[in-house]
Amino acid sequence: MNAPQRDALDDPLVIAGRAYRSRLLVGTGKYRDFGQTREAVVASGAQIVTVAIRRTNIGQDANAPSLIDALPPSEFTYLPNTAGCYTADDAVRTLKLARELLDGHKLVKLEVLGDASTLFPDVRQTLVAAQALVRDGFDVMVYTSDDPIVARELEAIGCVAIMPLASLIGSGMGILNPWNLRLVLEQAKVPVIVDAGVGTASDAAVAMELGCAGVLMNTAIAQAREPVRMARAMKLAVEAGREAFLAGRMPRKLYAGSPSSPTSGLIG
Repeated sequence: MNAPQRDALDDPLVIAGRAYRSRLLVGTGKYRDFGQTREAVVASGAQIVTVAIRRTNIGQDANAPSLIDALPPSEFTYLPNTAGCYTADDAVRTLKLARELLDGHKLVKLEVLGDASTLFPDVRQTLVAAQALVRDGFDVMVYTSDDPIVARELEAIGCVAIMPLASLIGSGMGILNPWNLRLVLEQAKVPVIVDAGVGTASDAAVAMELGCAGVLMNTAIAQAREPVRMARAMKLAVEAGREAFLAGRMPRKLYAGSPSSPTSGLIG
């Protein structure tokens, strides 16, 4: 007899008061075309899609293909981001433009970069931008370092989700510092979503097993040899990691002192 299946809405990801079935958030850049973008996003099961406002047409150019045609906002929750911004002023200006383009949309992803080669976040500028955006009524999901002190400050400002990097953007190196990530998770009262550095399905599963509320990725899917197949793999990995976290893993032992099968009632 098959075990009953738990509905994803029994354990939703809640961000800014809205519940989502999927805990996988995906980017929309680096694909061959908007057709492949849609195919991969649908395969991933993601409901929240990030959009780089400075790089992706969502109405800025009326004469060019628009992402909105491939991924209508009626089907997906858009998460405009500030990829490519290096100052707080630039990031705030970009998200105000996104709000106009998307008819007053409030949910945004803030990232202020400090270095063009590593794309590591500038946490000082990030804090300044977060304060301005929250004050202006935005629901801010924020990309940051894995520093638990900075994470605490961003939450205190009013950010609705903290998004520490696992490793550098686009590196595919996976979670390099699980200890810092645990410190962020232990203190956070808002969702913690791993952002940047995921390379393959096992990285996503590890993030979820640690207790993260979700995982955001782009390059790991878009730059895979078969993006649509990788999108499906990431969907399953996030679901499996969440189930493992909720189930609770067995204790780690230096050696196994007890057999895995019963010792009573042995024949002979």
